[in-house]
Amino acid sequence: MFWQGIDPIKAIRVLGDSIFHVHAKDTQIYDSISPDRRAGYQEIHRRKESPVGSFRSVGYGHALDGGKNSISTLRMYGYDYVLSIEHEDTLMSPDEGLSKAAEFLNANRDPRPADRALVV
Repeated sequence: MFWQGIDPIKAIRVLGDSIFHVHAKDTQIYDSISPDRRAGYQEIHRRKESPVGSFRSVGYGHALDGGKNSISTLRMYGYDYVLSIEHEDTLMSPDEGLSKAAEFLNANRDPRPADRALVV
């Protein structure tokens, strides 16, 4: 979503309870490139990075609060299922990227079932 200029929090709110599967993936977008100059998804996917940004391990692309807010918003809309880690970070080995992503997600999850999680 970040590559396409979509705010994940807004997307979760629009999609609401129709969300049935989530990939945990992060992206680092370079501020010096305007959203209208972003490369097409196919090109970005092929190269794994571009002058616009690069795929990063979960928690390493956007500010920490962004990941926490996404997880919290999913929970607010009742999503209490799997977050599939998608690793395409060219700066980390698969083992390191997977470990760090799992560490980030585990540190930011609410262990209570979604129907018992506090919604503020």
